[in-house]
Amino acid sequence: MIMQQHLLAGLREELHQWEQLLAGLSEEQVTTPQFAEGWSIKDVIVHLWGWQQRSIARVEAALHDHEPLFPEWPIATDPDGPGEPHQLNAWIRSMHQDTPWPAVYRMWREGFQRFLELAGGISERDLLDGGRYPWMEDRPLAFVLLASYDHHHEHFEGVAGGEGGI
Repeated sequence: MIMQQHLLAGLREELHQWEQLLAGLSEEQVTTPQFAEGWSIKDVIVHLWGWQQRSIARVEAALHDHEPLFPEWPIATDPDGPGEPHQLNAWIRSMHQDTPWPAVYRMWREGFQRFLELAGGISERDLLDGGRYPWMEDRPLAFVLLASYDHHHEHFEGVAGGEGGI
């Protein structure tokens, strides 16, 4: 239970850091393009939310003992394959270009909280067993939690440092 608690605590802290950063910004600061390719902080949050849906699908699948039901993405590329998924990132961004900032923030925050709640419902044994879920290709489900933390943290450092991180 210690590893699971550690992973969840790290994710909660990452959420808290994002919330503190975002709370100190105006809507104009959040929505103004300021990073590479004209991305705004809102675009970064939409990006994180989009990929978060795949993580949620994996954790839900683990809880209900079935294959993950991933969101449908129209781009003909493997999201889990090697390389940078620039087309997918651009598509995710374009799908929410007109979504107001408060709605984007709410989607992302509720998704993050759902992810934490679902992950907390998985036993540590199942979380750490690399052979438990065949669709994880011998990686433990804990990998999904670590990857989510890393993804959020990488972008947090980019946004907080003014570099964007996409």
